[in-house]
Amino acid sequence: MRRKTAYKPPPSLSTWLIGRPLQTADAPHQTIGKTIGLAIFSSDAMSSVAYAPQEMLIVLAAAGMGAFGYSIPLAIAICVLLLLLILSYEQTIHTYPDGGGAYIVARDNLGETAALTAGSALLMDYILTVAVSISSSVAQLVSAFPAIYEYRVWIAVGMVIFIMLINLRGVKEAGITFAIPTYFFLLMTFLTVIVGMIRFFAGTLGFVDSPPMDIMELHTTLQPVTLFLVLKAFASGTTALTGVEAISNGVTAFKEPRSKNAGKTLIMMGLILGTLMFLITFLAHQIGALPSEEETLISQLARTAFDSRGIFYILVIAATTVILMMAANTAFNGSPRLGAMMATDGFLPRQMAYRGSRLVYSRGIGTLALVASLLIIVFQASVTRLIPLYAIGVFLSFTLSQSGMAHRWWKSGRLKPGEEVKERGSILKHDNHWWFKMLINGLGALVTMIVAIIFGVTKFSDGAWIVVILIPSLALIFHQIHRHYQRVAGQLSLEHYGMPPHGTRHRVVIPIGGVHRGTLAALRYARMLSDDITAVHVSIDQEETDKIRQKWDVWGDGVRLVILDSPYRLFIEPLLEYIDDLDTQRKPNETISIVVPQFVTRKIMSNALHSRTADTLRKILLNRPGIVITEVPYQVE
Repeated sequence: MRRKTAYKPPPSLSTWLIGRPLQTADAPHQTIGKTIGLAIFSSDAMSSVAYAPQEMLIVLAAAGMGAFGYSIPLAIAICVLLLLLILSYEQTIHTYPDGGGAYIVARDNLGETAALTAGSALLMDYILTVAVSISSSVAQLVSAFPAIYEYRVWIAVGMVIFIMLINLRGVKEAGITFAIPTYFFLLMTFLTVIVGMIRFFAGTLGFVDSPPMDIMELHTTLQPVTLFLVLKAFASGTTALTGVEAISNGVTAFKEPRSKNAGKTLIMMGLILGTLMFLITFLAHQIGALPSEEETLISQLARTAFDSRGIFYILVIAATTVILMMAANTAFNGSPRLGAMMATDGFLPRQMAYRGSRLVYSRGIGTLALVASLLIIVFQASVTRLIPLYAIGVFLSFTLSQSGMAHRWWKSGRLKPGEEVKERGSILKHDNHWWFKMLINGLGALVTMIVAIIFGVTKFSDGAWIVVILIPSLALIFHQIHRHYQRVAGQLSLEHYGMPPHGTRHRVVIPIGGVHRGTLAALRYARMLSDDITAVHVSIDQEETDKIRQKWDVWGDGVRLVILDSPYRLFIEPLLEYIDDLDTQRKPNETISIVVPQFVTRKIMSNALHSRTADTLRKILLNRPGIVITEVPYQVE
């Protein structure tokens, strides 16, 4: 028999904040198309052009302004790496139409350890994505309004809370909300670089007026341009690629045909990201822009390209500030989905897989906002201090994902035409072009592994050591959670259990502090359970005990009463000693029920005036097999 409930959640504060609850049947209507998908899943990658070139120049500044020329070939190398990643993940999207992030690919092709490592790396990267993008957004505001510098941390935390609330409203509404600022940013950024390129070819671009010198003044002794320095700058620049995997994780959010729409969105994102990354780096070098904590590279480029701090400059700063804030939305979409996958597999608490009232993974969203806010507070919303922690995790996940795909194509080549093998995340089939696809993913795995090593080595002393320790630590924690669920499942399993045993005896114990209506209500309930009932009174005052015994002779209906003398005026301890004695005599199939009468008052404050015996016993006896604690409420004014 099935019955559909007519209950609807009533309006509440959460309704006003995040909207009315949605039914499960509304899920298909919450999917998105390519236009909205680009805004949701690409905002992180596209917005990274606002800080990645700057972080690259900050590293090169140690060798003086003459080393800034290396930024252009480094930007080209990053664009080549981006192309390789786009080709690799485009294959992943079509192979895993139900979502094929690094965790799923590694789980199906490389095993549990690789999957947990990828999951740990990605979850950490999502947290850092929120912290870095929001901190960079605040840096843009500080560039235009230096007076708010002291309040940057709390402004950043406020932005995180704002993004969290929008995402709690659901994927579709969040996408519509973020689409306008995302495309406004693209419009203003392309306008800036187009005007800059036109003026460059016309010979009227000039140099940035009064560039900030704070970074250059720190390097009183210049370093030589070494391979280590160049690789360190390259590692900082590759932070522009951190959002590439988001689309492959969120394939299920797209409308049908999901894989086709997600693949086209990925290609569009790659073209936009590569173009802006190269042009911004190129123009920054031409105008002599200097990296700074006081004024961002985008600010210097905009005021130089438009030759003023007028309306276009303000619009560029506003658009960049908003898109960097919106970039955190990519993490708020990807992290809860990944957390739900891992929770379904038993590597995270099961609650992370539950959808909230708006069909989003509310617990994952809230957890991400909390941890990212703490990170912003600890690192004082400094992009430069957060960057060394960033990207190493995502490049590790890139490597595992591409290695898993390469191994998958190798397995595909071992199958005969028409042969299929069902795997957890997809169906493995023979592919005639398996060797070519394996080559692409294999090359992607090799390159991203090299970048991950470069990042780990060059940024190790700057803070990357924290990530190197945390990733395996998180993987170990996830493994322990999984072991717990497996242990519980084994103990609850009915396999080889046989027929359910029938209880031979059911003892019921009623602790009483007096004889009144509440006591009789508990006694009536106890008679429904068993005829073997014992009332127990802990005697602290003999006169009071005599009154209770006299009343029980009248109202106890023949049920035996045991008096426990307590010379030290203790109540719980003598009662527990008596229960322990019964427990030692209990046979394997016997049950002891403790039925506790409990006063419940209509006024919350009045409850504090009554002892909570049932709560105390429940906490103490909860782990004792064969003992059941039952509370019988008696409502009073």
